[in-house]
Amino acid sequence: MTMTSARRTGVWAAAVLLLLAACTGGSDAAAPTPAATQVAPGGSGTVDLDDRTFTLDVPSGYDASEPAPLVVSLHGYSEVGASTATYLGLRDQSEEKGYLLASPEGLVDRAGKQYWNATPACCSFDGADPDDDGFLTRVIETVQAQYAVDPKRVFVIGHSNGAFMALRMACHHPDLIAAAVSVAGANDADPSACTPGRPVSVLQVHADTDEVISYQGGSVGPGAPYPGAEQTVADWRAIDECDDSATLGTADYDSTLAGPETVTSSWSCSQGTEVGLWTIVGGTHGPTWSDAFAPDVTAWMLAHGRQA
Repeated sequence: MTMTSARRTGVWAAAVLLLLAACTGGSDAAAPTPAATQVAPGGSGTVDLDDRTFTLDVPSGYDASEPAPLVVSLHGYSEVGASTATYLGLRDQSEEKGYLLASPEGLVDRAGKQYWNATPACCSFDGADPDDDGFLTRVIETVQAQYAVDPKRVFVIGHSNGAFMALRMACHHPDLIAAAVSVAGANDADPSACTPGRPVSVLQVHADTDEVISYQGGSVGPGAPYPGAEQTVADWRAIDECDDSATLGTADYDSTLAGPETVTSSWSCSQGTEVGLWTIVGGTHGPTWSDAFAPDVTAWMLAHGRQA
């Protein structure tokens, strides 16, 4: 994405001010035989789905005889699907690593901003209750019907509001989602809202000085509270029945900070799953990613397909 970190922060800050003003007063079955594709290998195009759309990137090496992974990218509040996928480096990695990439669009609120109805905290500030769960499930099923998709390697990743939605999909659809990556998002504050019934690998990526979605937890404008990054990770460690001890490391994921600035923690969990936390020390809500981030975060997803 070409938007700089400062511009991304400005968009978020402006959006929250607008909202404050406005709001005051799937399965493990074998993949179906793919039908004729709408986007040719090596191409990108918009797919209509009822009254909504998503962008689909198909790598040039796609082969219908070999089921491919599917990554679903979820944009942040006020953003659009393809730009967020570009910002996270997912489009280039799709071509390099051979996964299908779907970038759906949220609905538009009264402030004219696209959003996901993820949790009470973020980001249906108008009080609407659209079935974004159902829409994203249909996106996955539509791609599965038209392409050869490995049902054990369907992943979801989101930034900010999209990260809240990625975690919601992991909570509600463990039959579809093998792993989820939350970049500056959080779980629902109510633990009873996340009872997936089977382990799902989850990676939380968050700056400890995030100025929009606080690492320590908080609320967005008039939204309900959300838990912090460490609490979100603790919730998933309990859900996935993880080991007590973590494997620690460091990495350089923000090119504007003296690296390696990111502390990585990972816990081994039941049924071959993993929970991870990448803390960008001194980072912002919209990091300027280093060349290492996109290869590493996509490698993490692809390494955490379901074992059963």
